[in-house]
Amino acid sequence: MGRSRYTITEADKPHFMTCTVVEWLPVFARPETVEILLACWRYQREQAGLRLYGYVILENHLHLIAQAQDLNKCISSFKSFTARQLINYLQAHHADRLLDRLRFAKRAHKADREYQFWQEGVHAEMILSEAMMREKLDYIHANPVKRGYINLPEHWRYSSAGYYMGLPGLIEIDAW
Repeated sequence: MGRSRYTITEADKPHFMTCTVVEWLPVFARPETVEILLACWRYQREQAGLRLYGYVILENHLHLIAQAQDLNKCISSFKSFTARQLINYLQAHHADRLLDRLRFAKRAHKADREYQFWQEGVHAEMILSEAMMREKLDYIHANPVKRGYINLPEHWRYSSAGYYMGLPGLIEIDAW
């Protein structure tokens, strides 16, 4: 898949983004792999000024709404760092079938590395209003419900839905 036509136009404004594992591989089925994503966001919140307004992580992709002074750099760093960490995890746990698929996917995209983890691009859409923010948060939080995994958005562990219901979560969320 080629680079996305969606770009981060005003990096200091909130954007709705999607990051997808190549071939929609189900890498985030284990808590340890999800923790790699959350740890990176925690670091970026502390060190890079990332403001995270909402997210959901499913087995093969994630959605987030975030902003930072240099959001392009934050997202690029996020994808680069997490790809390395996740590939290391898969190697350490002998996930050879997944690694074979990531190696095969790389051939279409990169010549400078052995694996391609994330699809190119992030499908970024700038949040233009309060109504659009609510719409995107509702979309993010409804994802696992639409897939039939849960009945209520706040029941999905890997989501910010609980935060908006006053429940504790796995990562701190910035209030909108």
